Amino acid sequence: MSSVEGSTRSVQRAWETSIHYTVSGPEDGPTWLYVHGWGCRRTDFAQVAAFLPADHRVIAVDLASHGDSRSARTAWTMREFAHDVAAVTDAESVERCAVVGHSLGGAVAVELARVRPDIVTQVIGIDSFHYLGLYPAVEDSLARQMVRSFEDDFPAAVRGLVVMGSVPDTDPDFGETIFRKMSSIPPAVGAAALDGMLRWDMDEALGAVRQPVTTLAVRGLLDPAAVDRYGERIDFVVHELGSHHFLIEAPEETAKLLMAARFD
Repeated sequence: MSSVEGSTRSVQRAWETSIHYTVSGPEDGPTWLYVHGWGCRRTDFAQVAAFLPADHRVIAVDLASHGDSRSARTAWTMREFAHDVAAVTDAESVERCAVVGHSLGGAVAVELARVRPDIVTQVIGIDSFHYLGLYPAVEDSLARQMVRSFEDDFPAAVRGLVVMGSVPDTDPDFGETIFRKMSSIPPAVGAAALDGMLRWDMDEALGAVRQPVTTLAVRGLLDPAAVDRYGERIDFVVHELGSHHFLIEAPEETAKLLMAARFD
């Protein structure tokens, strides 16, 4: 088991963007790079990191205007988020890493594999890639309708996301904790980031990267059509560890799944 404590650092990008991240573990250890989901933050991975081997390095990033990171940008695409993460890998001189992306973070992880193909060895999604209503790219009118619901009533729309990511035995108090966290991001950022995800073309992106892609998919949330569509490109590891946010509910078991999925 490794320590959850680490060094908090930041890197600057354009548009008054300051990306904060945490680094723990030895510099020469196998590297995990964690990218959180929509409305979440890097600390979601802290308990999982505690169950990874002590000789592994963990870099956990707050995306722009999430957690401690700040930005005045107007571009909220998955590619732009990936450039934020790439700035971190550059600052830390990362030579090889497995990228773990939760939900929207999975899309960012795939884009990072395109931006830094020489250092990303594989992409592991945490309950990512199988929500066909969110990606591949959604038709324009439907995307606008979905984004407008967040613009019109942000708390209600976030509540809908929490419900969508719950399973029958999800603890209501846990759901409330997730809701409070996700609804605390700036509504304009939340709506714009959602728009960026809805317009991300996963089919095109997966075809453009050579790295293997895995997703740790919650059985009760998995769309079988996604397995039919992507089963030859994505390795689906199906489990029953909890809700869409199972990494927080079951960190030790999540770490075991990550270790089993990693091959380098």
